[in-house]
Amino acid sequence: MPELPEVETVRRTLTGLVKGKTIATIEIKWANIIKRPADPEEFARLLVGETIESIDRRGKFLLFHFDHCVMVSHLRMEGKYGLHQQDEPLDKHVHVIFKFTDGTELRYRDVRKFGTMHVFKPGEERTELPLCQLGPEPFSDEFTIRYLRERLSKTNRTVKTALLDQRTVVGLGNIYVDEALFRAGIHPETNANKLTYKQTECLHEQIIQTLKEAVEAGGSTVRSYINSQGEIGMFQLRLFVYGRKDEPCKKCGTVIRKTVVGGRGTHFCIKCQKK
Repeated sequence: MPELPEVETVRRTLTGLVKGKTIATIEIKWANIIKRPADPEEFARLLVGETIESIDRRGKFLLFHFDHCVMVSHLRMEGKYGLHQQDEPLDKHVHVIFKFTDGTELRYRDVRKFGTMHVFKPGEERTELPLCQLGPEPFSDEFTIRYLRERLSKTNRTVKTALLDQRTVVGLGNIYVDEALFRAGIHPETNANKLTYKQTECLHEQIIQTLKEAVEAGGSTVRSYINSQGEIGMFQLRLFVYGRKDEPCKKCGTVIRKTVVGGRGTHFCIKCQKK
């Protein structure tokens, strides 16, 4: 699933591609992607004639701001947006097509069909699901060391599981949790409420730094992620542990191990991240 750096990269490229374009018609080929309103025809009616004013991000969600409404889009496992000319061949995995008045169209492609789209009146999108229960953005003033320490101190879950919870902090997924924990020298199976202040301080710093570097690199191309212009991210070249099972640790040479924590594959170094 694309995490914060990948979604932010998509947001930036999409902004340059579709900002200012007006929707002429919408073709929906897989109705289950449309979650609000439940009726696909009503969904299309709300957006036809609307112009894209801007595109924001909240955690792993994209927010398309139109004249009179906001569309919240989650890419889930393999959702992708691409801008095309209307006469270009149509991929069988394209399920929603936003046709613009200038003859181009934004196609939403999703092999697994897990993505979602919601339409709200401006302002309602942040007070209702799926956004209303999300934690702070990692680059925001709300995400402080004090906040993180208080949040983690209230749960005896593993720190890996606690960080994957989007109510703790948004945008982190399997890749960047593993990387931040390695950089902070914290074993992923450590109970969140057992972290010292110094460990929490270091973890807070490494969450921000890891995500910042990943955004600058355009995200990580792991499995099938590419941005909205078909370009790959490059942060995977800087990964310390994720996807490196049985390879030597870049810091100490110890073989990277993989286990399962909270149902998620988890990579770590037993020497650099002592339990």
